[in-house]
Amino acid sequence: MKIGQLAARLRLPVATLRYWEAEGLLPAAQRDASNYRRYGASHLERGLFVRNCRSLGMSQDEIKQLLALQQNRQNDCHQVNRIIDTHLQHLQDYIASLSHLAEQLTALRNQCQLDLPIESCPILRGLQKLESKEVPPSLHPNNG
Repeated sequence: MKIGQLAARLRLPVATLRYWEAEGLLPAAQRDASNYRRYGASHLERGLFVRNCRSLGMSQDEIKQLLALQQNRQNDCHQVNRIIDTHLQHLQDYIASLSHLAEQLTALRNQCQLDLPIESCPILRGLQKLESKEVPPSLHPNNG
């Protein structure tokens, strides 16, 4: 199948598949006589695996580790569990960080219940004085 067909079956943009191929998450496709990429069932299977890992918030590095473990039949689930446990801890830390951010925003919002002139806005003044941690990288728009 061509890349557009694979993308449609995976419900992903073609650009994502090209990126995954360039990053080694998806094996390189064979080229036909017209120089079109040709993908097979193994690409679909790998694409589903990567897509599902990404939907769980896994990083490329984590996915590459899982793929490497999957390729070596001498491995056991212990190493997979370690990767998943580490990822789960990162998610729990991230959730705690988001909860803290929500508490701070709620506290700021609760400071202003009136329609005051902008120069008297307690929220804007509070944002200038707020003691907060650095924004988690995953919340920055360029790191999505």
